[in-house]
Amino acid sequence: MGNLVEKIKKKEAIIGVIGLGYVGLPLVIEFCRAGFKVVGFDTNEEKVEVLRQGKSYIHHIPEEKIKACLPRFTPTADFSKLSEVDCIIICVPTPLNRYREPDMTYVFHTGKTIARYLRPGQLVVLESTTYPGTTDEDLRRILEESGLVAGRDFYLAYSPEREDPGNRDFSTSEIPKVVGGINRESLEVARAMYDEIVAKTVPVSSTRVAEAVKLLENIYRAVNIALVNELKLLFDRMGIDIWEVIEAASTKPFGFQAFYPGPGIGGHCIPVDPFYLTWKAREYDFHTRFIELAGEINAQMPYHVVQKTIEALNERGKSIKGARILILGVAYKKDVDDMRESPSLKIIQLLEERGAVVDYNDPYIPEIPRLRKYDFRKQSVPLTAENLREYDCVLVATDHSAYDEGFLLENAQLIVDTRNLIRQRSEKVKKA
Repeated sequence: MGNLVEKIKKKEAIIGVIGLGYVGLPLVIEFCRAGFKVVGFDTNEEKVEVLRQGKSYIHHIPEEKIKACLPRFTPTADFSKLSEVDCIIICVPTPLNRYREPDMTYVFHTGKTIARYLRPGQLVVLESTTYPGTTDEDLRRILEESGLVAGRDFYLAYSPEREDPGNRDFSTSEIPKVVGGINRESLEVARAMYDEIVAKTVPVSSTRVAEAVKLLENIYRAVNIALVNELKLLFDRMGIDIWEVIEAASTKPFGFQAFYPGPGIGGHCIPVDPFYLTWKAREYDFHTRFIELAGEINAQMPYHVVQKTIEALNERGKSIKGARILILGVAYKKDVDDMRESPSLKIIQLLEERGAVVDYNDPYIPEIPRLRKYDFRKQSVPLTAENLREYDCVLVATDHSAYDEGFLLENAQLIVDTRNLIRQRSEKVKKA
C-alpha cells in the first residue's frame, strides 16, 4: 500500500479511466491538470479518435480543456494497456433493462476485461451508480477470476460519481468525493488518489455505504420532484399556479428546499438509480413503496403534458390529429447536449401516436439518431419567426437559455409551457 500511495503523492502513478463520457472525461481533465499521466479507455473508436485530435464531443466540456490534457492524456480502445496503469477507474453506464431492472452488462463486462490484465498492486475503483453489494460481491468475484485476491493483491473501492452536466457553480474538483473501500488499505489508497484532484474526500466505512450514498442522493431528488409534480396536477385543477406557490414558499429561510415540476424526469441518474435500490430490496423481502410511487408519478408526466396539449388545441377548434407541433428542447435539462432518458422523447412518441406531425428545435442537439428506445431520425429545425408561425402549437419541454420569451410570444400561435419559461401572462400560453 505504501508504495502505491507514495507513487500517487509524487504524481508518478498512471491513472486509467474506463468510459470517456460525461463522468469519465471530467475525471481525465482533473487528473491531467493535477500532473498525472492518464490513459483513457473507450470501446467507441470514433470518440477515441476525436479526443486524440484534441476535440470534444460534449458541449459543456470545451476543446481547450482536451487540448491542454493531450501531453499527458492517451485515449485508446486497446484495453491491453490496462496492465500499464496503476489506478483503474470504471465510469461505464448502468441503465435499466426493459423490465426496469438493473442492466449490469457494462460493469460486469468491464470487470472481466480488467481481470485479464490485472496485476498485483493496482487499485480498481467503480464510480458507476449501482446497488449496494456490487463492488464487494459481484465486481470482486469477477476480478478475483484473475487469481489475485482483492484487498491483499490489489485494492478495490467504490466512489460514486457526482457529475452534474452544465452546472457552472460546481466543477468536479469542488464537489466532495465519497470513498469506500473493501478494507482499510483499499480505502486509504483510493482516498490518496482522489485527494490529489478534489478539495475534500469523505471516507465511509464500506463500499456498500458509498453505493447507498449515491442512491440516497438521487432518490431524494426523485421523490421531491414527484411531490411537486403531483402538486402541479392538483393545483392545476384548483386554478393555482404551482410556480408562484414554489416561489413564495422559497422565501422561508429554513425547513424548505425548492424543487420544480416539469414534463417528467431525465438524465443518467434520477430516472434510473432509484430502481437499483428497489430491485436490490426484493432480496431482503422489502417493498420500497415511496420510491416506486415517485417513479409512477414522474413517469406519468409526459402523458399529462400531451393531454394538456390536446385540450389547448381543442380550445382553438383544432384536433391533435394532423396538428403541427414544435417541441422546444429534447435535452433532458437546460443548456446541455444530453438527452438520455429525456421526457421530450416520450412526449414526441405520444404525440405522433395520436396523429400529430412533430418537429423539434434544440440548439445543442442537431439531430436525434436512432436510440435504444426510440427511432425518430429527426433533425432540429431552425427557430425563425416564419417557422414558428407555421406550427399549431409550440411545446416548451426544455428551458434552454437560447429560447427568448418575447420572441416566442410574438410569433407562436399557441405555447404549451412545461418549464415556466414564459413568465408573462398571455392567452397564447397554457402551463402543463
